[in-house]
Amino acid sequence: MELRGKLALVTGGSDGIGREIALQLQGLGAEVIVTGRSAGKLQAMAALGFSTIAGDLSQQAGIDAIVEGVAGKPLALLVNNAGVGSDYELDDIPSLASAAQCIDTNLYAPIAVITRLLPQLKAQGDAMIVNITSGLALAPRAGGPIYCATKAALRSYTQAIRYQLRASSVKVMEALPPLVATNMTSGRGGKMMTASDCAAEIVRGIKANSAEVAVGQTKLLRLVHSISPALARRIMIQY
Repeated sequence: MELRGKLALVTGGSDGIGREIALQLQGLGAEVIVTGRSAGKLQAMAALGFSTIAGDLSQQAGIDAIVEGVAGKPLALLVNNAGVGSDYELDDIPSLASAAQCIDTNLYAPIAVITRLLPQLKAQGDAMIVNITSGLALAPRAGGPIYCATKAALRSYTQAIRYQLRASSVKVMEALPPLVATNMTSGRGGKMMTASDCAAEIVRGIKANSAEVAVGQTKLLRLVHSISPALARRIMIQY
């Protein structure tokens, strides 16, 4: 995909992987709109030349604000990056409110945003939807069942709409990052990929019109999963 002069919307684009994607798209000549929940972080992005939209994607009002914020614009690239985790330990009586927020942000919001913005994307001669899932969409970890479930569901949704849109001008790409050093993963152990390096692989995939991009160590997980899904599950479930 040629990015110069294209209008892109990056949800969750004021922090973490989304911020790095926005910066790299901007560096390639795209006009980028970022969304987020933090007024301070959005102000910082505006100072770097980004258009911004405030909106909490776990709430209908936030979805409405984002959709209305790009209404009538020649949107060519939609990056559904916004995501949240959810603590869910059955022995500790988990919070269903946290689970609902995770499901709404990670799964319902991308579906709603895609559904409502698809006519604008189709109106462009060359457009793309990018859904950021996770290596955990392939095989879950015991410590994050709700998060893993949302990413697995978004992966299935992405594959299905890619087929539905196969004859249109809208391409659909899935990016599957590994464990990345962001605010959401702060305090987690283990080797983490930098957000900048993760974003670079995703942006290369966008430029190449890739259908799927396994990022970093997810390449190995995808290979193991292709050989033996059961083995991939046994490896990942303990983390």
